[in-house]
Amino acid sequence: MTTPHTIAVLGLGRMGSAIATRLAAQGRDVVGWTRSGRAAGTFTMTGDPNEAVAQADLVLLALFDGPACRQVLDAVRDSLRTDTIVLNTSTVAPAEAAGLARQLGPSYVHAPVLGSVPAAAAGALRILAAADPDVLRRVRPALETLGTVRRVEDASTAAALKLIANNSLAGAVLALRDALRQADALGLPRAHVLDVLELGQLGGLVARKRHFLLDEPTDAMAEFTIGALAKDMALLAAASDIPLRSAAGLAGTPAASGADIAVAATAPAVEKAVLEPLHAYIRGHATGDPTHFREAFLPSARIEGIRDAAFVSWRLDEYCTLFQGRPAPDEPTRTRRIDAIDVHGTVATATMTLSHGADTFTDIFLLVRADGRWHIAGKAYHRHS
Repeated sequence: MTTPHTIAVLGLGRMGSAIATRLAAQGRDVVGWTRSGRAAGTFTMTGDPNEAVAQADLVLLALFDGPACRQVLDAVRDSLRTDTIVLNTSTVAPAEAAGLARQLGPSYVHAPVLGSVPAAAAGALRILAAADPDVLRRVRPALETLGTVRRVEDASTAAALKLIANNSLAGAVLALRDALRQADALGLPRAHVLDVLELGQLGGLVARKRHFLLDEPTDAMAEFTIGALAKDMALLAAASDIPLRSAAGLAGTPAASGADIAVAATAPAVEKAVLEPLHAYIRGHATGDPTHFREAFLPSARIEGIRDAAFVSWRLDEYCTLFQGRPAPDEPTRTRRIDAIDVHGTVATATMTLSHGADTFTDIFLLVRADGRWHIAGKAYHRHS
């Protein structure tokens, strides 16, 4: 079996263009096509994907998602020669990758890449390649032009590993967001905070993305967009059927989906209005004055949990009778902490930890925005004795 000579790159977004440019710079005969018709690079362009495929021994896909891969492949199916290899670098769901492998058989290579545009330009991508051994030998020279190759058992596994890798990136972005929000709350200068964060575990990310994090004017394009990473996290959550905080955290970023992932780390903290009923609730415990609970909760709210080994479901009036209008004797030693809050339009959820003497409580709140302000619609709690 011979090594492919002509490579058709279908999809010339940020990564596709970088891959095609790298291949051409290393002496490969590259013909590119993109649905938008817009691309820049030192390679031949065509407006017809079938024309690109008809010339190619290797068809490389660099598309946004699984549906785009299926659509493009369906469009060029009749132009694929029997000996043409389809190499897919796109990030898709494991089930989508497995379906493409079944559809195309041994001529299909699923090869998602780790790394962004600079790594592609430098030939430093890390490539997870699932393929028939003979086919992989044919395409390995082209792949090694782009980076290092790690063989993976099958297409589904390669796709799943790529999503797991991107999950770690999403976690780093959200960890950076938390750090910057806390620093802002403490009044620390952003530049000084980034200087210190560069010394720690997030240092590489901070160093690469500093101009985005400082909102400085820059000609740099997004290497990896918020929309693409949010899409990947949604795929992972659906494939694993396990809740994934980063999927909601990225999807809820108040920034353009085409912005660089670093912009997600600069999203401001939740508006103070969402916190007001939680602070009123804390005041109620601190003072023992039930007026604060009536300020915090909707009149229809229920407070539920296990008390003395029995389930209780109090109406707000019943809950207020538990408080006598004065602080607990050990109030100076008690603490309350808001651990998390997630806002989704006019509803929100929050978690709070209360240390009250020998007992620690975890409170879970549902909040709603009504009549121009936020209220607690209900609370469930667990008592750790």
